Amino acid sequence: MPNGNLLLTFNAGSSTVKIGLFEIEADKAHRIGKGLIDFRRRPLTFHLTEGPASLDRSLQTDTGEHLHEVVDETFGILSEHFDLSTVRAIGHRVVHGGDMFTGPVRLDEASIRDIEGLTTLAPLHQPQALRLIRAVKHLRPALAQTASFDTAFHATQSDLVRRFALPRALHDQGIKRYGFHGLSYAFIAAELQRRAPKAAAGKVVVAHLGSGASLCALDKGESRDCSMGFSTLDGIPMATRCGTLDPGVLLHLLGQKGTALKEVEDMLYYQSGMIGVSGISADTRDLLKDARAEAREAIDLFCLRIAGEIGRMAATLGGLDGMVFTAGIGEHQPEIRAAICDRLRWLGLDIDNDANAANAPVVSTSSSSVTAFVIPTDEEQIIANEALSIFAGE
Repeated sequence: MPNGNLLLTFNAGSSTVKIGLFEIEADKAHRIGKGLIDFRRRPLTFHLTEGPASLDRSLQTDTGEHLHEVVDETFGILSEHFDLSTVRAIGHRVVHGGDMFTGPVRLDEASIRDIEGLTTLAPLHQPQALRLIRAVKHLRPALAQTASFDTAFHATQSDLVRRFALPRALHDQGIKRYGFHGLSYAFIAAELQRRAPKAAAGKVVVAHLGSGASLCALDKGESRDCSMGFSTLDGIPMATRCGTLDPGVLLHLLGQKGTALKEVEDMLYYQSGMIGVSGISADTRDLLKDARAEAREAIDLFCLRIAGEIGRMAATLGGLDGMVFTAGIGEHQPEIRAAICDRLRWLGLDIDNDANAANAPVVSTSSSSVTAFVIPTDEEQIIANEALSIFAGE
């Protein structure tokens, strides 16, 4: 493997790819730039931030069966700003590792086949990561690649927590709770340990609130429960996803109403959540500014379900010492945090309104029995760290 000093990360979502650029110094990865490709925009645009400078470049290619041309053009733009001949490896976020991958792996043909075999468990996210992996392999076959899995962080959960009340044979076939957003939770667990070791040693619920949203129960920094289960549809309502749903609704739609499976799938992933309840927007920022009752109801439902799920996780943990808000909504929307915390006063959580309005690192009062933190997450840093851990000593 080349002894380069750059490392790239690809964080593939269902409709975007975040690219991290890291410089390796003393076996540590330090971020020096970041990029974003939003596949919902036309023409495709690559947004690159390097220190205080940023640029937007339209891509001449478009998405097709594979991403070879998109990745090739992206590499071309990056090479204008970075010496890509010094790239040591590329690390990828892969949403689903099933029970097979409980930590990062170096990618080879066998591991790529195994990841592909898990596609049915994450049909929106897994294919995009695989397309990126194969595009890099096609363009730079000698370049080392690694995979970091969103599900791996939750491997510390007990079998009891992961089990559905379904026939045991289904559990043995992999129908169980896996949990997601694990890279984000891994970063928060480490960052909380750095900032507040006493809190990190206790029972903490982390709220990853963004377009996709979930909660994770941490005990001494290890995952004990997660609101997302078998799929990324589960748990709390999201921008366009429904969250927990009575399975009887699906039986009714597919049976009595005769709704096509594809139509139901599209509704659950893209027409539900904030956009479904409000009929206005999937973005909580828009809804908070909108005076209509439907917008208010969507926000209220979002906060009600989050508070309820935090209460459930406190039961799993046997108490609650801390709360962490992270991701786009969690880090930047005081109104959402306040509404959630107001419903958790019974747990001893008392919010400091001034600190909360300022997005301060700690938004609870000094007398609160539950300390509430606001901590920015960084999934790409975890991908970079895990990639380096694989190559340590080579």
